[in-house]
Amino acid sequence: MKVVVIGGGLAGSEAALQIAEHSIDVILYEMRPGKLTEAHRTGNFAELVCSNSLGSIELTDARGLLKEEGLKLGSILLQIAYKNRVPAGKALAVDRVKFSEEITNIILNHPKIHVERAEVTKIDFENDIVVIASGPLTSDALLNELQKLFGENLFFYDAISPVVTRESLDLTKMFFGGRYNQSPDYLNIPLTYEEYTRFHKELIEAKTHTPHDFDKVFFESCLPIEEIARRGFDALRFGPLTPKGFSDNYFAVVQLRREDVHGNLFELVGFQTSLTYPEQKRVFGLLPGLENAEFVRYGSIHKNAYFKANRILLKTLQTRKYPNIFLAGQITGSEGYSEAILTGLVAGLNVVRLFNGKELLEIGEETMIGSLIRFLVENDLNNPQPMRANFGLIPKKYFEIPKSKRKEIFINDSLNAIEKLRRSL
Repeated sequence: MKVVVIGGGLAGSEAALQIAEHSIDVILYEMRPGKLTEAHRTGNFAELVCSNSLGSIELTDARGLLKEEGLKLGSILLQIAYKNRVPAGKALAVDRVKFSEEITNIILNHPKIHVERAEVTKIDFENDIVVIASGPLTSDALLNELQKLFGENLFFYDAISPVVTRESLDLTKMFFGGRYNQSPDYLNIPLTYEEYTRFHKELIEAKTHTPHDFDKVFFESCLPIEEIARRGFDALRFGPLTPKGFSDNYFAVVQLRREDVHGNLFELVGFQTSLTYPEQKRVFGLLPGLENAEFVRYGSIHKNAYFKANRILLKTLQTRKYPNIFLAGQITGSEGYSEAILTGLVAGLNVVRLFNGKELLEIGEETMIGSLIRFLVENDLNNPQPMRANFGLIPKKYFEIPKSKRKEIFINDSLNAIEKLRRSL
């Protein structure tokens, strides 16, 4: 019996490392760099193709609690993320290059992991244990194979924000700081009414690469900035360009977040876009301080695929029809970096237990990861949208508790449950 992991993204890397750390040989398939996706640039494992932020680290934020659960359960990728952290206030942002390079080096040098740089197009591992973690950018050939096994997949379009060099910015028109004085780590561009009006007009009229059916299948949390702008003049001011949290009475504020340890690169926060490259340079160059910005990565748009977990998965992340096959990562319908890592962690731990003939884990819904998995596999939606960790997923009994105490009680229950689970592993 072999153990196979398909996909070297966040979920696949976490799963493979968990399995290998339990002294089980694992074959890790990754088609990159021989065949790149629409968004990937390298052959490195756990390459972050969108933002470099894994979200909040505060326990009162669902994603922060999710990370704490992952750390307590021994997530290897989260530990590496903290090692490669860059300043971003109360968010866990990483130097994306160093983060993926360290994970890649660990995987390539792990005595229990054998890497196959090849595209998988057939699932013919009948006598093996398989984790499918090929991600939202699964190749067409593999996606067609998975459709034969599991039925129709869903998809949505996702967009990436541009990155610029610090030395090309006019810092005299910006200031360092964070909303509500929480962090000095962001670069901020204050906009007047006139500057915002001009930017908004040019943005909604700019040329895009948008697919013809984009307006039917966009994902609300990943809307291109031009789509938000088309929803009304003030839409951006109540979204990524909100001036809230600053002492001065700015009309709007654009934020840039550090991309690397040295602070040489900055990402335009919330500027996911499908504008053509020349239009990005022209329209974003209208913002004060970005007139001569050097773009090391332009924004782009790509199609993300996932399956209806409520039709095919168990809480163990095994598929119902094939108990030797697990799914992990965004292909399950979860959304977000931390969610991908945690589902990879759960799948990896359960592969170890299946390999050793032990009862598989169904993580309790009194935890954030357990609540997320329960929603993915038990919701009754015909076409579920990708879901990230949030406190709206927690068990019904907690909503009988006054809102002022609800989070505190759930967080306490969650950490206690995770600690109990950790001791049992």
